[in-house]
Amino acid sequence: MEFFSLTDLLGASPILTLSVFSLLAIIVNSIFKNSQKIVLAVCMVGIFISILFAVYIFPLNQTAFSDMLLVGGYASFYSILFLVITLFSLVLALPYLEKEQSHLGEYYILVTFSAIGMMMMGSAGDLITIFLGLEIMSVCFYVLAGFFRSKLSSNESALKYFLLGAFATGFLLYGIALIYGTTGTTNLLRIAAQYPQAFGDPLHVIGWGLILIGFGFKVAAVPFHMWVPDVYEGAPTSVTALMSTGGKAAAFSSFILAFSIPMSMHDPKLTALIAGLAAASMLIGNWFGLAQKNLKRMLAYSSIAHAGYMLIGIASGSPLGQQGITFYLVSYALTNLGAFGVISMLESETGGNLSYEDYAGLARRKPALSAMLSMFMFSLTGVPPFAGFVGKYYLFASAVQSHLTWLAILGVMTSLFSTYYYLRVVVYMYFRETADASVPVVSKISFASVVLSAIGIILLGVFPSLVLNLMKSIF
Repeated sequence: MEFFSLTDLLGASPILTLSVFSLLAIIVNSIFKNSQKIVLAVCMVGIFISILFAVYIFPLNQTAFSDMLLVGGYASFYSILFLVITLFSLVLALPYLEKEQSHLGEYYILVTFSAIGMMMMGSAGDLITIFLGLEIMSVCFYVLAGFFRSKLSSNESALKYFLLGAFATGFLLYGIALIYGTTGTTNLLRIAAQYPQAFGDPLHVIGWGLILIGFGFKVAAVPFHMWVPDVYEGAPTSVTALMSTGGKAAAFSSFILAFSIPMSMHDPKLTALIAGLAAASMLIGNWFGLAQKNLKRMLAYSSIAHAGYMLIGIASGSPLGQQGITFYLVSYALTNLGAFGVISMLESETGGNLSYEDYAGLARRKPALSAMLSMFMFSLTGVPPFAGFVGKYYLFASAVQSHLTWLAILGVMTSLFSTYYYLRVVVYMYFRETADASVPVVSKISFASVVLSAIGIILLGVFPSLVLNLMKSIF
C-alpha cells in the first residue's frame, strides 16, 4: 500500500529539505565544540536550497499528501517569504548574540525549525496541518524568547508567551474539533464544499469563533494582544524581529487559508466580528503606542495596530483584500526587520539604548543608520514612496470595495495617530542634542542586511508591480 508518491515528496520538498538540514545542524552542534558558525552555515545552505525548491515548484497548483498540503503558487510564495525572513534574522543574530555573549548553535537550529512550522502553516490545506505548523513554530518561539537565561526580563517574556500561547492553542484545537464534528472533515476544500449548509449549525459557527480566537492571539489582535509588549521587550531583539515578521506572516497566511478557502467570510456574523477586531486593534494599538518610551514596546504596539490593518483584508473577504494582506506582509517584514536590525546594532550589552532619549543626536554619530531608521519609520506610517503606503492603499481599497468604508476611514484616522510616535524617533535623531559622543561599533554584515531592507521598501514602494503581478496569479 502506497501512502505517498514522488509527487507528494516534490510538493513538500522545501519543508523536507529544511528539515534535513536542521537535523544535520543538530548533529554538527552535538559533535563539534564551538561549532556555532558551522551550524549557521548549515542552516543557511538549507534555506538557500529550500528557496530553490520553492521556486521550482511555484508553477504547480496542486495538493500533496491527500490534500493536506498545498503545492506551488500561494504555498511557494509564502515559503519563499518565510525563508527570506529567516535568512535575514540569522544574519542579524550573529553579531548580536556575540555582543550579548550568548552565541550558541542551538539558537540557529531553533530559528530554522520555527521556519519549518511557518512553511507548514503557509502550505496548509487542512486544519490539522495548520495546527502542527503552529505548534512547531510556537514551541521554538517560547524557547527563543527566553534564550537569555541570565536575564530576568527574557525569562519573564518566555513564561508569559508560553502560558498565554498554550491557552490560545486550546481554543484553536477545540474550534477544529467542533468543525470536524459538524462537517466530518478538517480539510479546508471539503469544508468549503459544505458552505452554506454547515453554517446552519450553531456549533459550526462557534467552531470558527474559537479558531478566530486562536488566530487572534497569534496575529496579536485586540483583545488577544496582552502578551505582545512584554514579550517583545523582554525577548532578544533578533528574536523579536523574527516574531514580529515571520510569526505574524505565518499566522496571517493560515488566517487567509482558513477564512477564505471555506468561504466562511461570506457569513455576516464572522465578517462583523473580524471587522470589530480590526477596528479595536487599530485604535488600541495606536493609542497605547503614543505613550511608550521604549522603542521595542513602541514597535510592539505598532505590531498590534498593523495586525488591525491586515485584518481589514480578511474582513473584506475579497481577492483584493487577500492580495493587500500579502503585499503588506512583504513590506512589513522588510520594514520591521530593518527597524529591529538597527535597534539590535545600537543596543548595548546591558540592554540599554532602547529609549527615545538614547537616540538623541544619532544622526550626527551614525548618519547612515539614522537615515535608514527614518525610512523604516516613514514606511510604517504609510508615507509614499515607501512600500507601507502601497500596502495600506490596497487594504483600504479592499474595505471600500466590500462596503466597509467606515473601516477604511478608521484606518486612515488611526494612521494619523501613529505619525506622532513614528516620527518622534526621527525628531530625536535629527533635532535633539545629546552629551553622549560615543559612536557604537556596527557589524558590517548586519549593516548590509539593513541596507537590503531599505532598498526593498523603496523598490516595492516605487514598483509595487514587482510583487502585485505575482500575487494576481496566486489569488
